[in-house]
Amino acid sequence: MSLRVAVVGGGPAGASAAEVLAQAGIETFLFERKLDNAKPCGGAIPLCMVSEFDLPEGIIDRKVRKMKMISPSNYEVDIALEKENEYIGMCRREILDAFLRNRAHQKGAELINGKVMHLEIPQNGRDPYILHYNDFSDGSRQGVPRSLAVDVVIGADGFHSKVAEAIGAGDYNYALAFQERIRLPDDKMAYYAERAEMYVGDDVSPDFYAWVFPKSNHVAVGTGTMKVNQAHIQKLQAGIRARAAERIRGGQVIKVEAHPIPEHPRPRRVVGRAALVGDAAGYVTKSSGEGIYFAAKSGRMCAETLVETSNGGKRIPTEEDLKLYLKRWDRQYGLTYKVLDILQRVFYRSNATREAFVEMCADRDVQRMTFDSYLYKTVVPMSPWVQFKITVKTLGSLIRGNALAP
Repeated sequence: MSLRVAVVGGGPAGASAAEVLAQAGIETFLFERKLDNAKPCGGAIPLCMVSEFDLPEGIIDRKVRKMKMISPSNYEVDIALEKENEYIGMCRREILDAFLRNRAHQKGAELINGKVMHLEIPQNGRDPYILHYNDFSDGSRQGVPRSLAVDVVIGADGFHSKVAEAIGAGDYNYALAFQERIRLPDDKMAYYAERAEMYVGDDVSPDFYAWVFPKSNHVAVGTGTMKVNQAHIQKLQAGIRARAAERIRGGQVIKVEAHPIPEHPRPRRVVGRAALVGDAAGYVTKSSGEGIYFAAKSGRMCAETLVETSNGGKRIPTEEDLKLYLKRWDRQYGLTYKVLDILQRVFYRSNATREAFVEMCADRDVQRMTFDSYLYKTVVPMSPWVQFKITVKTLGSLIRGNALAP
């Protein structure tokens, strides 16, 4: 009997998992409520994702090769990628997600336009999970109630995960991201042709950063802050609009978006024969707020582990089998999350430390190390001299930051 797997959520995490499973010949059901969904998201992806996930050129709206960092005192640092073929990809989620989802469908996954309402948990290791869902494939607003029995469930259904709730995965702290998509006049848009901007300061976020990211024919202007400050999000958005006012003057708001962002992994990411990936698992990095690559990667790693431990779908895996995915994930990316958590705690805690952070970004060694880590998801080794130099510069920047901070 062939293994049956339900993947709940058709974003990068779910679509990547479904593609691997379907390609291995496993019967795969991919659930997505909104097939035209445009998730609120900055949309930045690292260069390695383009090749690793075989993304076509049409997925990339803009190839960002320049980054402008702006401190609380409006000190600016311009960073340019050194190699001509390097860039940060800027995408619209409605385009990226649809491509990944359709590719999984082409590989054999059954795409269900439905919303999972409830998940019945089996009482042993053999009985199936029962998904109760509303099927919207007929175009109705209410949907048709249906159910599906499967052997394994992968929860890729984001922050408000029904799968996480059903398996008692536990809660996590979160930040709120808010952004406006603004269509700019041609002369203003030309400035952002291959440039993104990052602003820091209490006026735009007390614990994160604000951004202006270019899209196809508009820019995304937004900010993020932790849950405790979410009541002030409109004020913070006004702050980034004021800081970027001259560069976005004459722009027209075409869309307003907001979305919660998990701040750390859930306490339990595998329970029984159900596993969580992407935002549902809590895989968004501190400091940078990056989630797209890690969502897709976690979905792929989880599915690869499932294919392996089920002998290509010939046996039902156990909880211990699925936890192998967690061991691999934590071994590969656990340190990255810890380091970025420390960086956020150190450099985003006051205007003085943010001044120091931006000043440090002017150093070429810091730039190279940062971009190599981001673009290729590798830890870049530093010589003892570079380590010493960066340490001294950090201390100096912190001292000067206290003097410069508004």
